Amino acid sequence: MTVRVLVADDQRLVREGIAVLLDAQPDMDVVALAEDGMRAIHEVEHHRPDIVLMDVRMPVMDGIEATRRIAAAARSTRVIMLTTFDLDEYVYAALRAGASGFLLKESSAQALSDAVRVVARGDALLAPSVTRRLLEEFAARADPPAPVKNRLAGLTGREIEVLTLIARGRSNLEIAGDLVISEQTAKSHVSRILDKLHLRDRTQAAIFAYEARLVTPR
Repeated sequence: MTVRVLVADDQRLVREGIAVLLDAQPDMDVVALAEDGMRAIHEVEHHRPDIVLMDVRMPVMDGIEATRRIAAAARSTRVIMLTTFDLDEYVYAALRAGASGFLLKESSAQALSDAVRVVARGDALLAPSVTRRLLEEFAARADPPAPVKNRLAGLTGREIEVLTLIARGRSNLEIAGDLVISEQTAKSHVSRILDKLHLRDRTQAAIFAYEARLVTPR
């Protein structure tokens, strides 16, 4: 399956450079470029990409607001935030707005293409240490919203166990090993959790788990 990608960055060299790198991948197709958040929204509506690589800071409309609108209107499109700083405060807001992860602009071409593949298949960008650190910092700053406990009550005990492991960055195979169940059963649990909590993907599930204090920063 070919992953359709949109690159949004206000720096022409950056967005065109990323486009060249991704177009060189046999399983990727860059369908559009955008120089600001507003244009990114327009291009998403027109092209319906699988993945948007979104710069945080852009003119006209920043990446956070654009991500919020894309997440609300195009549930099948996932957003990966691009940032220069590993502890950029704006990224906390971006994750809550619906981003599926983030990547540093200084990342290698391999890391960039791997990130697109990971998010395209519905997994979370939790493996890199910088992502884990950011999520933990995000959780430490955020007060658990009142509705979180009510939503958590709708999960079974096993689903809470699975949700906790998702927040720890476990893959379906690793969850299966931890809980001594099949990988397909683990995958089914993950799907039910996302459906019950009305979440887009594993990144959002991890954020929810941190907000619910199922996992606390180490």
